[in-house]
Amino acid sequence: MIRTVLLGGRAGLHLRAASRIADAAARQPAPVTVRTAQRPAAVPADSVLSLLSLGALCGTELILEAYGPGAAAALESLARLLAIDPDVAGA
Repeated sequence: MIRTVLLGGRAGLHLRAASRIADAAARQPAPVTVRTAQRPAAVPADSVLSLLSLGALCGTELILEAYGPGAAAALESLARLLAIDPDVAGA
């Protein structure tokens, strides 16, 4: 299952945001990977350093993938987090 989302954080995928995403990904029932069109190699969503390695800026299209039981819920949860600006929303 694949889902795309535009990164909403004004500062991009910085350390605090990446940490929140990685924590949320680790709690999901299905493993999730993330990639960008510019960097087609997927990285695990539950790894802060891997997320930071994407170099994703505000407005970057992120491609999330997950398979198996709970994949749809995992993608929905992470897509919602990635679409908001954690510095404004206090997420």
